[in-house]
Amino acid sequence: MFEKLLYPTDFSDVSKKALAYVKGMQSAGARQVIVLRVISEKKMKCISKGISMAGRDTASFLKDVCEGLIQEASDEMEPVESELKAAGLDVKVRIDCGQPHAKILEIAEEEDVSAIVLGSHGRSNLAEMLLGSVSEYVIRHANKPVLVIKRD
Repeated sequence: MFEKLLYPTDFSDVSKKALAYVKGMQSAGARQVIVLRVISEKKMKCISKGISMAGRDTASFLKDVCEGLIQEASDEMEPVESELKAAGLDVKVRIDCGQPHAKILEIAEEEDVSAIVLGSHGRSNLAEMLLGSVSEYVIRHANKPVLVIKRD
């Protein structure tokens, strides 16, 4: 039923908690997982503004920052990929740049996933919010089933 899953992660505690659910979905037919890390376009714009205000060359600095963020994401994804493979799942890793909520939906369609499994809040959550803005947007706009894992 849920043969191909999309697991977006920002490596927050709740997204790590969602990983256990991804593995558990093998009993519902899961065979393949696309592990997605979206590097926030908004974060890159903030960095760019700060650098330009400091009078530095933004293009080369942003290139270095982006490469560093991609490498960091790649390093953080290795143990996730290994854990899923050890559980018997076929794994595809993707690192993209953009607006996380939009990229998640775009890749869900592009990869034709059966379901999306994500945490309710990411690293930039606010304690008083019921859901994080990314998860809320995905729930409201996804054409695929969405499993949202609560923090606690």
